[in-house]
Amino acid sequence: MRSSARRKRFALTVETDATLTLHTPAGRSTAEAEQFVRAHRDWLLTKRRERERARPLSPTKQLADGEVFRYLGRTYRLDVSDEGAAGGRVRLIAGRLVMGANLTADPAAGKAALVDWYCRAGRSWTGHRLQPWAARMGVAEPELVVRDLGDRWGSYRPPQDASTAKGLMSLGWPLFQLPMHLIDYVIAHELAHVKVSGHRDDFWRLLRVALPEYEERRDELDELGRRMWMGDIW
Repeated sequence: MRSSARRKRFALTVETDATLTLHTPAGRSTAEAEQFVRAHRDWLLTKRRERERARPLSPTKQLADGEVFRYLGRTYRLDVSDEGAAGGRVRLIAGRLVMGANLTADPAAGKAALVDWYCRAGRSWTGHRLQPWAARMGVAEPELVVRDLGDRWGSYRPPQDASTAKGLMSLGWPLFQLPMHLIDYVIAHELAHVKVSGHRDDFWRLLRVALPEYEERRDELDELGRRMWMGDIW
């Protein structure tokens, strides 16, 4: 509950973690607050269900033998071994992600090495995917980086000045845990921004021409994406 002398009316908000906050004018009674909440019970239940459905369920990983990580929709187990792990980098060898034992002792270093692997692997995979999608959509192929974008899957930045011929597409490294058809959706989504900024009707029309099933893929991304590992280590 939050009280404010400037507030004139009661208000309710459902936070991103599905908790409830009641905003009250200063000096109002508990009975009035309870009556307001009861009167908005149906609204609260609906909003809380919506928040719960959208709430991130991203797991926390352990840097130990056998821990599971995803890449392009498939699962790979972590192999903690100095054999095959060179230069402090994670490598994919014979169906296992190999990490040096020294990295498991430092969660920050271990996470950084895994994120670096996702960035390298994602950049290499997308490099073979970007040109066909750009040609299909009739847009200029942008420069590409894979990096940490927080909770975003991708972004597009147009050329900054006349001396810059290409825009810049950034893809978030967690994206590459998802199945390939969802990565393709994000690539197509960001390429549509080469022609249309924002998400006006003409943006979605362009995306539909290139990817008629984009709505199904967007919904699947919303549901599956919140279950992906976002970098938490314990």
